[in-house]
Amino acid sequence: MVMSEAAAVNPEGRISPGDVGIWNNEHVEAWKPITNFIIENGSVPCIQLAHAGRKASRDAPWRGSGFVDDKDGGWQPVGASAVPYDDGWATPDELSESDIDALVDDWRAAAKRSLEAGFKVVELHFAHGYLGHTFLSPISNHREDLYGGNAENRARFPLRIVDAVREVWPENLPLMVRISTTDWVEGSGWDVEDAVEFSKLLKEHGVDLVDCSSGGVSPHQKMELRPGYQVPFADAVRSGADVPTGAVGLITEAEQAEEVLTSGKADVIFLARELLRNPYWPLHAAIELGDDVAWPEQYVRSKPTL
Repeated sequence: MVMSEAAAVNPEGRISPGDVGIWNNEHVEAWKPITNFIIENGSVPCIQLAHAGRKASRDAPWRGSGFVDDKDGGWQPVGASAVPYDDGWATPDELSESDIDALVDDWRAAAKRSLEAGFKVVELHFAHGYLGHTFLSPISNHREDLYGGNAENRARFPLRIVDAVREVWPENLPLMVRISTTDWVEGSGWDVEDAVEFSKLLKEHGVDLVDCSSGGVSPHQKMELRPGYQVPFADAVRSGADVPTGAVGLITEAEQAEEVLTSGKADVIFLARELLRNPYWPLHAAIELGDDVAWPEQYVRSKPTL
């Protein structure tokens, strides 16, 4: 499977002005050659639908990730509450209930366009301090209406998105959700136990797999980085919510990835930065694990013999 990450459901949902999206029919036509190429080469195209929320309107990482104001093509961020991510960050506008209704429609429309564009898998991005996550976490959700307060209310908006997407996304095609399983902030009120309970609801609402990441909602997070450091989260959600999970985070070696799967800690391995470092990682991993897979014909002459 090949995933296009963070495709915004509306213009204000982009992280940066340079981000991709799928909020109009022109985008559908632009995506079609890409999905066709992926399918023609034997893989499955997946799109991650996203809204950056209070982390929107930032510059590209290689340009410092600073706030982009309106004179430079930026816009006003929105969020669950009028609480900035950190000092020096823009204070987002708190979404009204009518704003939330409109956003649910945006996600539904984006999923429908994704199908028209040829994608076969959709992932909804509710992690890393972006809009969905800011509703789930009490660190960023200070609302006092139906979308704030207790865990049921905080989950209401993300679950409405899931239901809206499931209305237009075929039952025979996978629907995944990416979540942050912990905020890495002691006493925050959102941790693995909360992630398990939320994942039970995701399963009830028609989600096929939960992609288990973590963090991103607070600059005060204290992560314990090590190889495979997020695999236990996928394991906990898989066993606790009885739902298939994906494992991520410093998974860089073939044997390491294979052990996660064979031991039943997760059902899928997601690779991101390791593939940026080495786009041919899957080919080398297959050889290391004794599997014979097809290579691009231009590179067959360099294929090692098993």
